[in-house]
Order: sequence, then C-alpha cells, then structure tokens
Amino acid sequence: MLKIASDLKNQIEQNIIAHQDIFNMSDDIIEIVKIIKKKLKKGGKILFCGNGGSAADAQHLAAEFIVRLRPHINRQPLSALTLAQDTSTITACGNDFSFDDIFVRPFKSLANKNDILICISTSGESKNILKVLMEAKKQKVFSIALLGKKGGKAKKLCNKALIISSENTARIQECHIFIGHFILEKVEDLIISKK
Repeated sequence: MLKIASDLKNQIEQNIIAHQDIFNMSDDIIEIVKIIKKKLKKGGKILFCGNGGSAADAQHLAAEFIVRLRPHINRQPLSALTLAQDTSTITACGNDFSFDDIFVRPFKSLANKNDILICISTSGESKNILKVLMEAKKQKVFSIALLGKKGGKAKKLCNKALIISSENTARIQECHIFIGHFILEKVEDLIISKK
C-alpha cells in the first residue's frame, strides 16, 4: 500500500510539472481563442482529429462545442466535428485507401477557408495527422496542433503548436484536455459577451 501511495504522489507531481508548460503558452492560447471566435463568427467550424486517446479527446471537445461546456451557460451550439466520427468511414477509407488517409479524406470533403483544424497528437509523428496538416496548409485552413514530447514533424506543419514537453503519454493527454477546455471556455465567453 505504501508503494501505491508513493506512486500516486509521484504521478500527481508529474502532472503538475507537465501543466507548468502551459504557462509559457499564454500568448499563443490568447491568439488561438481570438482566431477561433473570429472564424466561428464568419460561419466556420472546428474540425478535430486524433488517434486513440487523442481521438477520444477530439470527440470530447467537439461534443462540448456542440452541446455545452458549463451547465449554467445555455448558448447556441458552436460548429464542430471530428474527422473520424464513424466506423463505416474509417474502415472504408482504411480498406480502400490507407489508414494514413482517414483524416484527410473527410477534411477534403468538409473543410472551407473559415474552418480551423485542431489536431491532437502526443507524438506529432502520426502519418494521418501529418497528412491532414499538409492538406490544411495547401487549402489555407488555419491549423492548431496539441502535441507532446518535442512536437514531432507536426509542429512545423501547423500554424500554432502547443507542446507539452513531457515524455509520459498520460500526462500529455491530461494537459491537452485542460488546454481544450480552457480554450473552449474563453471562446464561449467571447461569443456570449459578443466582443
């Protein structure tokens, strides 16, 4: 039992250290909030994507844009969706083309210039993430990447990279969902206040 208590303390400390990276991102986060609000006001939408746990985070954040984040704030839905929403599209694309195309195919069919792509990747090296970021660049769609470790190749392909420098996947994902929630809350505040 002492080992479990020690491990818990250690992991909480790792979580706190990982979250400290976010302090250095405040200027980028403020800019991202303003850009998302501006794009939504112009009729754009947020297109999320990620693999594994990051896919779950992408769905989680899209749901909170569409439904609501805070129970006491009933606002109009904000336009958001994930690029890997259903098993039929994912498996058809993986089978007929390649797993590397599962984000880029729906992106090509849905994206327009007022949209924002938000990629979530702990490594920044997933081929399907890199491919959709390259397509966003080609289509001049503003892209944000929530990344981990050193950011991987994705950090050079996006317009804004928010990198959690931890090597621990769980700690990176915990920071990504915090950042996502914070950004959404601030976008929501701006939209409600109509500033």
